[in-house]
Amino acid sequence: MSTQTFPVTGMTCGHCVSAVSEELRAVDGVSDVDVELVPGGTSQVTVRADRELDRAEVEAALDEAGAYALAP
Repeated sequence: MSTQTFPVTGMTCGHCVSAVSEELRAVDGVSDVDVELVPGGTSQVTVRADRELDRAEVEAALDEAGAYALAP
């Protein structure tokens, strides 16, 4: 089991949390997603999966969810 935390920008509300969580849960191997929302700032998204996710997978899920991005 792997737990990773990603800094994500562009999230402002509960709808953003739902959209990002839904797309990340759709990634193969992901079992749980937890979001610490910082409206207008950098939110912390914690993903638990049966393997380590690579940056491209997370970026693709964020793109699918909307105008969200990994912080540099």
